Amino acid sequence: MNKPVSANSPALQTLFDAIAEGAAQRDHDRVLPFEQIDLIRRARLGALRVPLEAGGGGATHREAFEVVIRLAEADANVAHILRNHFSFVEIYAREPGIPQVHAWRKLLAEGNIIGLASAELESAQVGAVKLATTIAPTSGGGYRLNGIKYYSTGTIFSDYVLVRATGPEDRGVSLLIPVKREGIEIIDDWDGMGQRLTGTGTTRFTDVAVAEDEVVFDTPGIAYGRPYYNTQAQLYLTAVNAGIVRAILRDAIALVKRRGRTFYYAPAPRAVDDPILQQVVGQIASNAFAAETVVLAAADALERASRAREAGSPSEALDAEAALRAAQAKIIADELAIKSGALLFDVGGASATKRETNLDRHWRNARTLASHNPASYKARAIGNLEINGAPLPTLGFF
Repeated sequence: MNKPVSANSPALQTLFDAIAEGAAQRDHDRVLPFEQIDLIRRARLGALRVPLEAGGGGATHREAFEVVIRLAEADANVAHILRNHFSFVEIYAREPGIPQVHAWRKLLAEGNIIGLASAELESAQVGAVKLATTIAPTSGGGYRLNGIKYYSTGTIFSDYVLVRATGPEDRGVSLLIPVKREGIEIIDDWDGMGQRLTGTGTTRFTDVAVAEDEVVFDTPGIAYGRPYYNTQAQLYLTAVNAGIVRAILRDAIALVKRRGRTFYYAPAPRAVDDPILQQVVGQIASNAFAAETVVLAAADALERASRAREAGSPSEALDAEAALRAAQAKIIADELAIKSGALLFDVGGASATKRETNLDRHWRNARTLASHNPASYKARAIGNLEINGAPLPTLGFF
């Protein structure tokens, strides 16, 4: 078996070019990117953060987030689809305290894609620990899984799904099972204005058989029992928005270069020489640089926390710093992505708003991603930390 692509692999750009081809049309026609995910599966890009000794790419957090930004520039939907996969890698495949760690690393190294079924609309609070989905022990050993999940991003494209549930004695539990198992129904009913191709729909589990070695019960300090376990997943969405700004810059440059008409009172007869359009493109370029910079700075903080934990010396202070930097990066990058999506139309004129161009997808996608765990809540928590020394929330979406 060939090695998976690495962060510095020459094959990486070829992969991104293939994914970028037709991305705007797929979004316009709502064609789910199964073929593009197959390319990622064959390249085993999902093993990017799996340790080298386990057959993975061994990338650092900075290297991995650089890859995510480039992938999002090619197709923000495809990048978002992999968010839960890479979250699984961090929470389970790089956690030595998980009994199945070696078996699950092997699945990842082979190219398997992992989805997630966690969120429930019945929960009064987003990120709540107690879940209505349950596993119950059977007389013959193992369990039966029942429940309904929503916002199952990426699961329809995946080989396995990580399910969050409530087990015996109300213990939180995670289980990893094949998506083709009997009793699993994956429904493509996501109808958001943006990120339309991510398969962020409903997943139903009806008396699904679960083996004992597919189950991990929550334990303090490990996986979902660890403070700030979700920081990487939060930063991942911000990285997708940073990639969207790069895609906006790409399309803005192309718009100006092919623009054959201008206003009779424009300061230059050719669009490419128009200082007003040059200024707008320069602003978008600066936004792209700033968004990427804050994401990678937060990735460095995440790397420091991860190294300490994997060395056997976990530091809640480092974990808290990583959560803080990820939240700050979100506040900045989300705003830049949304603003840049609007600025794109300042270089294109009215013709750029035609539905066939689908240029509005950038703003729609950025706005949809930014709506995940709104920045206003992040900013309030940061302000409370700065003024009163109140720690950031440790669970859910920090």
